[in-house]
Amino acid sequence: MFKRNAIACALACAFLTPALAHADDQADLKQLRDDFNAMKAQYEARIKALEAKVQENEQATQKAAAAAESANQKADQVATAPASSGGGSDNPNAFNPAVSLILSGTYTNRSNASQYHITGFQAAGEVAPDSRGFNLGESELGIYSNVDPYFYGGLNLSLTGDNTLSVEEAFLQTTALPNDFTLKFGRFYSGIGYQNSRHSHTWDFVDQPLAYRAFLGNQFADDGVQLKWLAPTDLFLQLGVEAGRGRIAGTTGRDKNGSNAGSIFGHVGGDIGISSSWRAGLSYLQVSPENRMSNDVNAAGADVTNSFTGNSKIAIADLVYKWAPNGNPVDQNFKFQSEFLHRSEDGLLNADSYSSSQSGWYTQGVYQFMKGWRTGLRYDRLNSGSVNYGLNTSGLAFNGYNPKRISWMLDYSTSEFARIRLQLARDESSQTKADNQVLIQYQMSLGAHGAHAY
Repeated sequence: MFKRNAIACALACAFLTPALAHADDQADLKQLRDDFNAMKAQYEARIKALEAKVQENEQATQKAAAAAESANQKADQVATAPASSGGGSDNPNAFNPAVSLILSGTYTNRSNASQYHITGFQAAGEVAPDSRGFNLGESELGIYSNVDPYFYGGLNLSLTGDNTLSVEEAFLQTTALPNDFTLKFGRFYSGIGYQNSRHSHTWDFVDQPLAYRAFLGNQFADDGVQLKWLAPTDLFLQLGVEAGRGRIAGTTGRDKNGSNAGSIFGHVGGDIGISSSWRAGLSYLQVSPENRMSNDVNAAGADVTNSFTGNSKIAIADLVYKWAPNGNPVDQNFKFQSEFLHRSEDGLLNADSYSSSQSGWYTQGVYQFMKGWRTGLRYDRLNSGSVNYGLNTSGLAFNGYNPKRISWMLDYSTSEFARIRLQLARDESSQTKADNQVLIQYQMSLGAHGAHAY
């Protein structure tokens, strides 16, 4: 409360003392007293108004805090309620599965129509770009929901233009383990690196970096189990381990007891002021592919298909930096992303001994310069390293070629559910002939779709 008496005394000293010194008669003194009383009444009225305003603001703050707490409690109830319960009377559909459908397609113009391969690399899986002309691309059907207060589940189906239906992910994940642990089991994208765990509709470019194509068969999803731990610290720190069947680069994994693949990864990150944030990570994957098929060209220039069975070890370092003015990315933002991958292998290639130690990296930047509009530049490069073909040397001569590619893209999003993208690239994956590419892509999202990871 304000000290009215102190204010009144101060005003009296300020106005009466000089006035009394110069007052000649009783009338002047009375006039001064009347003026003082009027000023005092005016100041007291202002003080009362200020006190009422302070009290009003305090009540509004308390109401807002109570409303926020109520909203948090309702959100917790929705997050932990059983999916089969059908919801409460307020929202009978609250706990039904969230269903989303991603529709995408491309038009591809390529100057090199020959069979796609990456010179000097045993790259298997879905590594080739889309064929020339119009392509339906990959559509994704996702179904996600809480099972009960303890489990969350998801299914993601991929429908490709050649009428192939495949299961990208089908997993269950715990939601109530103590000490910030999370257990996931089923089929899922591995947590190694940065780009690997992201579905294709979240990529900033039409296709994956060359290093992902060469070493992971475009993307690594496995059948197995994953355990992650999130440290209870202000600095983001996450550690994870995985064990799985080993379904890498188009293989189905070996028919054997136990695990055929294992990985470990760690990610750390934080904020830089209110406008920037970062994340860095290290990952290691060891897998034993069997009959991994890859396209190549022999010494005579003819297309061949190689088969590898053996051990593959892949190390990844990743770094991501994001900027948005005052942390608001709606109108303007920037994202820098880079990864380095190294793969060493030993085993049998076409039934003869084979070993290699090779690496690759990419760096990209994407800038949203106004609402809905983004542009980006990406540079890929592979290092041929050292390769020993054994008895295959006569047919698959190692020449030390280092594939590379540069890509530029421009895309426009009419909303968070629809995007159209133009991408130009010069792909020098093949030593024999560079491939100049023009790609036009559309992506549309229907139904419920959760927020994407950092």
